[in-house]
Amino acid sequence: MRFLLIGEYSRFHNSIKEGLLALGHEVLLVGTGDYFKKFPVDINIDAVYFKYNKVLNFLRQGFFRITTLDLAYTETAIRYWFHMRKFKGFDVVQLINSNAIKTHLPIEKYFITKLKKENKSLYLSACGDDCHCISFLLKKNPFKYHILTPYLKDNSLKSLFKAPLKYITPPFKNLYAFVYNNCNGIIAADIDYHIPLLEDKKYLGLVPNPINVKKIEFIPLIIKDKIKIFHGINMTSSIKKGSSIIEEALNKIQLKYPNKVVIKITHNLSYDEYLNAYNDSHIIMDQVYSYDQGFNALEAMAKGKVVFTGAEREWLEYYNLIEDTVAINALPDAQYIADKLEWLINNPEKINEISLNARVFIEKEHDYI
Repeated sequence: MRFLLIGEYSRFHNSIKEGLLALGHEVLLVGTGDYFKKFPVDINIDAVYFKYNKVLNFLRQGFFRITTLDLAYTETAIRYWFHMRKFKGFDVVQLINSNAIKTHLPIEKYFITKLKKENKSLYLSACGDDCHCISFLLKKNPFKYHILTPYLKDNSLKSLFKAPLKYITPPFKNLYAFVYNNCNGIIAADIDYHIPLLEDKKYLGLVPNPINVKKIEFIPLIIKDKIKIFHGINMTSSIKKGSSIIEEALNKIQLKYPNKVVIKITHNLSYDEYLNAYNDSHIIMDQVYSYDQGFNALEAMAKGKVVFTGAEREWLEYYNLIEDTVAINALPDAQYIADKLEWLINNPEKINEISLNARVFIEKEHDYI
């Protein structure tokens, strides 16, 4: 079969591609590479001139202030247009979200219309922010906490939540309705997106995030002197990941156990740099506002790291797991996180136990094939 995957972030579509290729299928991945993360794509439609050329980016900013039109979106549309003849005749097209092409919304609708018409089927992935998820969190949310929790507690933070909140503005709601009406179904990648879709008539179910376990080597954890703790911060999403809470917890641990831990914090690393930065760490601090794990956490677990991430009761029940055996549930509570870290510091044998369990879990539930 022939598969066309549109959009990429967190290496989601790259892992799906690798699994499909291993099964003998043909796959084409189209996307922007997700800015500084630089994920590989087969056809790159990123606006390289208007984003990364200082002079043109300056002109872009000025043009946007006058017209509210983003010339980077125009460049992306042009790049997509020049390759469009390659995007037909596929058995399956999957959009990473409703705004997968990342261009002006009327043009995006036109491109999606062509994809629907010129290919056999069109599916929408639920693996990140989108209209259905954000609307659910704001209206009938059953979660104890989620990515919008800081904003709901303090509306003055609204400007920091432009990225997720844009999906509930009329233009993006209209785009989502358009994609929804034209797709054959929606597939969720983890519990955080599974729950909001449970009553949706087009929801096809949860297919866990695929992890290439052949590409990721398990690294046995050896604690010689100090326990190494790593936290990689993406500044564009740090507030909805709860990085400030994690840093507060790490400060507590650093003060209490200066001779037992080494704490490393990085900012805005590319995907490859991020992987290299935590290779020698024992514990990875991921995020606090999720119920399930995203790609960074899952790949770290595949390496055998002890990860503080989403591991809520709903996730435990879905996979029939026991608390603190595969990953540590990172609640939005700095003292709670510090207490869990202290437990591991004082019981280092648990670090090795969770490390082995994490790898087994990934192989069992997230194998990319």
